[in-house]
Amino acid sequence: MADIERHTIAVLVDNEPGILARVVGLFSGRGYNIESLTVAEIDRRDRLSRITIVTSGTPMIIEQIKAQLSRLVPVHKVHDLTEEGPFVEREMALIKVAGKGETRIESLRLADIFRARVIDSTTESFVFEMTGSADKLNAFITLMEPLGLIEVSRTGAVAISRGPANF
Repeated sequence: MADIERHTIAVLVDNEPGILARVVGLFSGRGYNIESLTVAEIDRRDRLSRITIVTSGTPMIIEQIKAQLSRLVPVHKVHDLTEEGPFVEREMALIKVAGKGETRIESLRLADIFRARVIDSTTESFVFEMTGSADKLNAFITLMEPLGLIEVSRTGAVAISRGPANF
């Protein structure tokens, strides 16, 4: 059996009602998994949006996903950033941690090491803002669990190819 691979796919689409539902329906209807999904308008004049999807599957399934995405009518371009060369991928997370005394000091120390910023503070909790790779965020969240992790909110991955080429 072929190995399961993780791929980051960028899709340029018309910014119109229902397109996200069609893309998600393509995945759910065929039993494909979406690990992360972000969408934002990137060109107001031409009403274009960029959907960044992180998914995983065998090489054959990844090819099927790309082919099926390309066939959707409002889709202009599909780029498999994982295959096309170097790219930059980041996530943002808000992480709420409760604690007093030594645990509070330890959570601040770890936040400094991971370059997380305190964006809210009470006498009993912090909210940290952190940007980085999914692995970096996961590592920080794991370390916060025994210190009083309360809640996590994540954006999902955004990605862009390196170098002068554009979408």
